[in-house]
Amino acid sequence: MQNSRKTFLLEGQTIQAPRLEPGLYVTATPIGNLADITLRALRVLAAADAIYCEDTRVSAKLARNYGISTPLRAYHDHNAAKVRPTILRYLRDGAALALISDAGTPLISDPGFKLVREVVAEALPVTAIPGATALATGLALSGLPSDRVLFAGFPPAKKGARQTFYEEMAALRATLVFFMSTRHLDTGLLEMHAVFGSRQVAVARELTKMNEEVLRGSLVEVAEEISQRQTLKGEATVIVGPPADLQELSSAELSTLLQKALAEMSVRDAVDAVTEATGSPRRVVYKLALALLNPETEDGEQA
Repeated sequence: MQNSRKTFLLEGQTIQAPRLEPGLYVTATPIGNLADITLRALRVLAAADAIYCEDTRVSAKLARNYGISTPLRAYHDHNAAKVRPTILRYLRDGAALALISDAGTPLISDPGFKLVREVVAEALPVTAIPGATALATGLALSGLPSDRVLFAGFPPAKKGARQTFYEEMAALRATLVFFMSTRHLDTGLLEMHAVFGSRQVAVARELTKMNEEVLRGSLVEVAEEISQRQTLKGEATVIVGPPADLQELSSAELSTLLQKALAEMSVRDAVDAVTEATGSPRRVVYKLALALLNPETEDGEQA
């Protein structure tokens, strides 16, 4: 298992890739714009003995763009159980292997976690080469709270299962991130509205590409806007804001909640309870609790 030509192209120059230590390299690739790849990722992909990817045709475009000749081998949902033992055998024999997805960071909505789990179980070397992900990119563009986030992946295909799926998350005091097909996306947003109620949403599509777009508004507003469009292609990153009652509370409102909690429980338990109930930063709640217990000290700090 040899990759004889361990070089890559960068701005017209041929770069020699340094030798890789044995192990599995979980490597992020661009989510759209081919320039969104790190120098470290290029070195790994060029120097690896083989690159395991979801679709060799998709990954071949990236490899050609950067002059990478490392063999591409398929690893996806349909062949993962059959291919994993082979990958593990290569790793035991000292190979350096890269794992990539069609776009973005592996293990996010792909079968990579099962491979990493088995590599870890055998105490074989594994490291991650970070980079682009639609999850982080969409969240950064959404304008929605990012301090507490749940990534929920792709909703189930069947309507009944989707409703149950959404109901399980309805009470979560967090921003929710989904990957969704743009086909019938307007209907999907209305399904969310039926369960989540009136929440803010950002729908990000074509991220990092020339036609990048982010639609923002309530679930109903964005669904209505999408319904007026011609058929959209591809996938979207859908970021749904937290429940409306998680808007930032004033110190007076937090104080009221804390006073009630402190009357019934310890400081630690009261702080934990109010933090969980409001989504406020724990350090803010703790500082306010100290101020309530020691009003003579400045800013709640103990003298």
